[in-house]
Amino acid sequence: MIFVFAGSAVAGTLLRLEWAPADSERFFAHPLLDNAVLLVGLALWTPAVLLAVRVCGKRPAGTLASVTGRLRWGWLGWCFGLAAVVLVIQNLVLIVWSLFQENSETVTGETPGWSELLLSLLVLWALVPFQAAAEEFVFRGWLVQLFGGFLRSPWPGVAVASLLFALAHGFGQMSGFLLLCYSAAWWGWLTIRTGGLEAVIAVHTVNNLIAFSLSAVFGELADESTAADAPWEALAAELLFAPAFCLIAARLADRRGIPTRTPSPTA
Repeated sequence: MIFVFAGSAVAGTLLRLEWAPADSERFFAHPLLDNAVLLVGLALWTPAVLLAVRVCGKRPAGTLASVTGRLRWGWLGWCFGLAAVVLVIQNLVLIVWSLFQENSETVTGETPGWSELLLSLLVLWALVPFQAAAEEFVFRGWLVQLFGGFLRSPWPGVAVASLLFALAHGFGQMSGFLLLCYSAAWWGWLTIRTGGLEAVIAVHTVNNLIAFSLSAVFGELADESTAADAPWEALAAELLFAPAFCLIAARLADRRGIPTRTPSPTA
């Protein structure tokens, strides 16, 4: 990440790009460019942690992804479909709910033109899946397996990883912090229940794609808030929809015969 930000700083200087104000947490003044740099930096967590597992853990890097030693692409596709259905319904519920709130927040950004919007969506949809997957490789993959290396139970690892996942999004409102901890705990359970990261990569990716896409549509990409700033309404919806997705995904994994244990080595 240091190399990404340093390289961006050099490139921005050479190209004479406009920097963000000094009192801002952003890097570049252009919100799409700033978000792209951040997403690329986060995406690099995946090769970093895979290399660490291979070199320091002395085991195949694919064991971080699932019990079969690789990402199960067919199962990942099913999870993307399920996540899309559940999260679209969840966001529609939140939108309808906000219409009945007297003090609901209004959109302050300026709606972009079609060309700018299309470019934003193309960049975000290309980078967000790698960013979301990287966070899952770290928080639901490596951290949980790290604790599992010296504890008989995986749940302490899930608890610590869930807390660190929430803290990694910064300090916002208590509702946002609880939402992140709650979601992460369910995702940790789902990872163990399905024997891999596919389901949580899917739900994390779809969640972020919806959030970034809405920000792009309403001209809110410059907004520096994160999931840690989520309101109580979002937490209330998550209390229902997080377990709904996880329980349905677990049931679907059973029906499709998805392996949840590492196969025993043959003689």
